[in-house]
Amino acid sequence: MIGAVRAFSAAHLTPGPVCVALSGGADSLALTAGAVRAGLDVHAIVVDHGLQDASADVAASAASVARALGATAEVRRVIVDGAGGLEAAARDARYRALDDARGDRPVLVGHTLDDQAETVLLGLGRGSGGRSLAGMRPWSSPWGRPLLDVRRDQTRAACAGWGLPVWDDPHNDDPRFTRVRLRNEVLPLMEDVLSGGVAEALARTATLLTADADALDALARGHLAEVVDTGIVNTGDLAALPAALRTRVIRMWLRENGIDAPHGRIVAAVDALVVDWRGQGPIAVGGDADTRLVVVRRADALRLERARRRRTRPDVPRARPS
Repeated sequence: MIGAVRAFSAAHLTPGPVCVALSGGADSLALTAGAVRAGLDVHAIVVDHGLQDASADVAASAASVARALGATAEVRRVIVDGAGGLEAAARDARYRALDDARGDRPVLVGHTLDDQAETVLLGLGRGSGGRSLAGMRPWSSPWGRPLLDVRRDQTRAACAGWGLPVWDDPHNDDPRFTRVRLRNEVLPLMEDVLSGGVAEALARTATLLTADADALDALARGHLAEVVDTGIVNTGDLAALPAALRTRVIRMWLRENGIDAPHGRIVAAVDALVVDWRGQGPIAVGGDADTRLVVVRRADALRLERARRRRTRPDVPRARPS
């Protein structure tokens, strides 16, 4: 654990204080302890999502453990509105709180090799493209992931060896969440059928694809500036690009407009507006309870527009004639 943090620090960090996102679970607790023992100036940020009755006590306990280790610590309480699903809403609220609390310091998070394998498998299942299959980067400023080569059972063993109290989040075993079912059902089955080594193979795939994805993303980013003007995409310029770049430009354009990790089906439908134009209607790409965010093609341009959702009128019984 200490070695992983030191290697990461040497490769990616400049001297100075760092923040660690601490939940009290084995991964983030092992990271906090490892970072302190590696000689880093650590400030632990504990985000209380308020999703469980004892969440405030759990957060306070985690902060207390961090201080006992030699770190400074604070608790940030957030409100999870549930928009886009509880799992995604909690993640968004957590990262906003971390970004607000960090100041100009980098934030280390406790994602492990197992998390990387789950991320790659999710991307594969959703058809989210090469960038998703490349998984999580070890370093994407200001976020750092020193434990991407460390297994989840290693973080738990480290906590046990250091005598640290681990909190097990009940949400991590809740089958309502897709990632939990991947972790507890799909990956164990794959490990059994393929005789082991699946998590390592998926994580290795992410590493191998990262260099390719970085090169294509850099090219696509340059083309994005060329084909987009004041938020409007020129379909002629976009259609001239190879598919690998064209779809990346579409993803980047959608992300710049608040569509996080657009599904492969959405990207394909928007791409069809560019290269297989047959007068298709608007493509729904996001929205909220009241409005849909849609991509429309008008002449030789793609635009993002908001459209009000249609409300179904309740059946009103008609008065019978007397």
